[in-house]
Amino acid sequence: MPKSRFMVVACLMLALNGCQLSGSDSSGSREGYFTWVDEQGRVRHSPMPQSSGDRDGGESTEAKGDGASRASAVEPTPAGDTSSGGYHEEYNLENYPDGNQLEKDGYVRPGEPKPYFTWRDAQGNIRVSYYQPDTRTAVEKGRIKPPIQLTEASIHQPGETIGPPGLPEDADPEAMAVLGIDPGEESFFQQWAGQCCQALERSEPEQWQEGREFGVSMGDNAPRHSFSTGDSHYRLVRLPPAEQTTDFILHLRSFNHDGMFVPSVAFLDASFAPVRIVTDLVASYVPESWYQYGYLHAYIPVFPSRGERWMVIFTREADLAGQTVIEGKYGPKAIPHTRTGELSLSRAGE
Repeated sequence: MPKSRFMVVACLMLALNGCQLSGSDSSGSREGYFTWVDEQGRVRHSPMPQSSGDRDGGESTEAKGDGASRASAVEPTPAGDTSSGGYHEEYNLENYPDGNQLEKDGYVRPGEPKPYFTWRDAQGNIRVSYYQPDTRTAVEKGRIKPPIQLTEASIHQPGETIGPPGLPEDADPEAMAVLGIDPGEESFFQQWAGQCCQALERSEPEQWQEGREFGVSMGDNAPRHSFSTGDSHYRLVRLPPAEQTTDFILHLRSFNHDGMFVPSVAFLDASFAPVRIVTDLVASYVPESWYQYGYLHAYIPVFPSRGERWMVIFTREADLAGQTVIEGKYGPKAIPHTRTGELSLSRAGE
């Protein structure tokens, strides 16, 4: 009898010790969790990532807390957790495809049926035809011409100031000296106008030809003048009067034939006084084709309503010192700038 009582007491002691060990292990494993709230407002519990020290002692942890490992395995993970495979359950390309690609696909998502139309054939049978929507713009389809982009350039007009933009006319001379600006220095427009344009040859000007593109030869027989930007051949073009035309955009082309004439343009009033000078044209180059030479072309606005009656086409010494580099068939190719060349003029859109 005493022996039986001893066995019962021993079993009770072992059972109590097991409960205490189980309780301490459970509370210890709970320290490896964090609590958060998902987008539906539900409270979630997720295991915290193990540190390197925890991984080093992983064998003893697994042996000691096998029950906690099982609990971690069944613990729900955050919705859309990307830590395992980098895939989000909700925010992915299937639910939120790329907008540009979706537009190209006609706004038809992968797996969805294409739009269709029904029609009746010659035998009276109703047919269904699927089609791929064409999302190209009217410009891309060629139905309308793209809008004209004016060519970037330096514009010089009367009243332009010397120095940085925004410098007041009554700026302190000492401040201007620090900036390297001479208060008595003439502007580009004043210098250029001082050497042009009363002495220009006016006997044979080019007449503007309305409704078509026309050529202008800048050959050796073209008149020459010593501008403030250097000695240059030039051509004088008579613009249509304001009574006959509205303001328009000039399309100027300079063709590459063993070199190119790089143009600058000046607009004069009826008394041959300069009104506006356009230089540093950032012209685009069009490669040659089987039916024409390559050429530089620029779009320049013309304002007959503001008194512009004449146009002078010339080049500068700074342009002659440069060259145009294009991508040729066998690599980069340099095109020299020349004093002569062939040009064409037209109203943009004609």
